[in-house]
Amino acid sequence: MSAAPQSPAPQNPGPQDPAPTVEELEAQERRLVLPRFTHDDAWALGSLLVELARARRAPVAIDIHRAGQQLFHAALPGSTPDNDAWIARKRRVVERYGSASYLVGARFRAKGTTFEESSRLDPDAYAAHGGSFPLAVAGAGVIGAVTVSGLPQVQDHRLVVAALEQFLG
Repeated sequence: MSAAPQSPAPQNPGPQDPAPTVEELEAQERRLVLPRFTHDDAWALGSLLVELARARRAPVAIDIHRAGQQLFHAALPGSTPDNDAWIARKRRVVERYGSASYLVGARFRAKGTTFEESSRLDPDAYAAHGGSFPLAVAGAGVIGAVTVSGLPQVQDHRLVVAALEQFLG
């Protein structure tokens, strides 16, 4: 059995970049609900994420899954195979909890513990670090996840949220 991947220490944003609260994260999920999500929508959202990441010179990998199928993947310069492993671990958190990976971690921290200490899930398979966001469709619920890996977790989360906000108009 291989050793558990080293997870980065939770990012402590500076005073000019405060971490979002549980309430703010929950509000994002309520607001960012899609009317539908097709294969073409996955391409459009993924392409938008690539455009935003390139504009920021972000060394990220981007993934979109729906109902167990990968609909989009891109690896930008500076990303590594480790980013793909992080994507899979963060996406599994969204699939299991139906909430953003950053929100799941924040809920554990709000209770005075960590996801790793209290979830009882294998850290080789699950990571409640920012960057994976549920694809929720009105009337259907969570049908997939959009995930970014390569930046500090708050920045991964914010990149996905910015793309979803722009995608929804």
